[in-house]
Amino acid sequence: MSHDTSTHHHHDEHAGHGEHDMASTQMAVSATLHCLTGCAIGEIVGLMIGTALGLSTLSTIGIAVGLAFLFGYTLSTMPLLRAGAAVGTALSIVLAADTLSILTMEVVDNVVMALIPGAMEAGLVNPVFWVSMPIALAVAFFAALPVNKWLLSRGKGHALTHEFHGAAAQRPWVPDLATPVLVTAIAAFMVGGLVVSVADELGGSSEGSHAVGEVVPGKV
Repeated sequence: MSHDTSTHHHHDEHAGHGEHDMASTQMAVSATLHCLTGCAIGEIVGLMIGTALGLSTLSTIGIAVGLAFLFGYTLSTMPLLRAGAAVGTALSIVLAADTLSILTMEVVDNVVMALIPGAMEAGLVNPVFWVSMPIALAVAFFAALPVNKWLLSRGKGHALTHEFHGAAAQRPWVPDLATPVLVTAIAAFMVGGLVVSVADELGGSSEGSHAVGEVVPGKV
């Protein structure tokens, strides 16, 4: 009888441990996706600014990385402010929670972009850019995921924001629904950018072929 009870407790502990691991993984995925959203917005906006102003590759990367941190911190701060945190408190929590994750993403993202031939030099109307960016962001996501899981296991990272929400549970709080909406919008924007750039290249190729085949009046 005691053996059955011991076995039952063992199974309960094992099931509880499995559920905890799954919850931790889900929280890590959510945290990583949250950071990725801010990084993606910052990267795209920064590259658009750099291209529009004709800046060097290094300057453009600097702007993109700076905006990635800005948007990443902003997206994490807003839910805390809605939960009732003071601005200073929210910023201190976010700086502690997101800095390592965003830094990991930015390093990996830019390394991948540098390794893809022509990605860094590609403009916004070049299909290479719109193919390279999702690849780089995807690699950055999987690189930052274990980082966030490690931070959560130590009670750091996004665990800090969850602790605040738990402490402020009695306050009115609107759930953060921005991330899935922004992810969808970013994905749609990238697909649209790819379609436009491919159409632009096809249009340029078509005009070039017509120009080659044109007969100049007065010449044979």
